[in-house]
Amino acid sequence: MATNKVNQTGRNRILVSGAEQALNKFKYEIASELGLDYNGDKGNLTSRQNGYVGGEMVRRMIAQAESQMAGGGTPQV
Repeated sequence: MATNKVNQTGRNRILVSGAEQALNKFKYEIASELGLDYNGDKGNLTSRQNGYVGGEMVRRMIAQAESQMAGGGTPQV
């Protein structure tokens, strides 16, 4: 079964203009907070280190969505 989330190159489509840059900025902020050097080649980081960054991004985005659904506004992430 085909999905409309993936284009012909196998990469996810950007549905919101500017989202890719915002997520990249968010990724670098999280990596910096975790003490990881994300400014250069990411090939020097382990899968575990990259997983920490992605996992923390997801945790914070979920917390923000939960706060918005509860009517608590938008927490700073």
